[in-house]
Amino acid sequence: MSRHQDVVLRVAARIVGEDESADVAQDTFLRAFHRLDRFRGEATFRAWVLQIARNSALDALAARARRPVVREDLEGRTDAEGMTMSSRTPVRELDERERRDRLRLKLRLLTDPHRAVLLLRDVEGLSYEEIAVVTETPLGSVKGRLHRARGELAELLRRNTYDWELPRER
Repeated sequence: MSRHQDVVLRVAARIVGEDESADVAQDTFLRAFHRLDRFRGEATFRAWVLQIARNSALDALAARARRPVVREDLEGRTDAEGMTMSSRTPVRELDERERRDRLRLKLRLLTDPHRAVLLLRDVEGLSYEEIAVVTETPLGSVKGRLHRARGELAELLRRNTYDWELPRER
């Protein structure tokens, strides 16, 4: 459990939001414990647990209306320039928060299958094979969905940078 807890929490948070991620993680590990005899070793144990986490999170989503993902705790993390996140200026922190929020909004516009493969590959670093197991999707479909998801996200980000309509020129 301790080996996979962080990744299960991250996957759960991206699907149901941070408020419910701990509940989903707990449900995941309970389900995994009760189903240990079903683990056949065809995929890695990590992929098997993440498949259970995904299914637990989707079950939690079905039980309530979607809420946006809450801002992640940035204490002790560093940005691309090596500055600690907590030592940045308020203006810079506001700018970063707005960018993250805008990205979250754009990610929510992707279809669930596209968002799932994009997050599992580009955020969590899973292999294509692991993603295929987690999402219960053929390997070719995973690759196709990832390609389309990246294209869609790039187009969404390119199309409307600020998430509000500018007045039209007359």
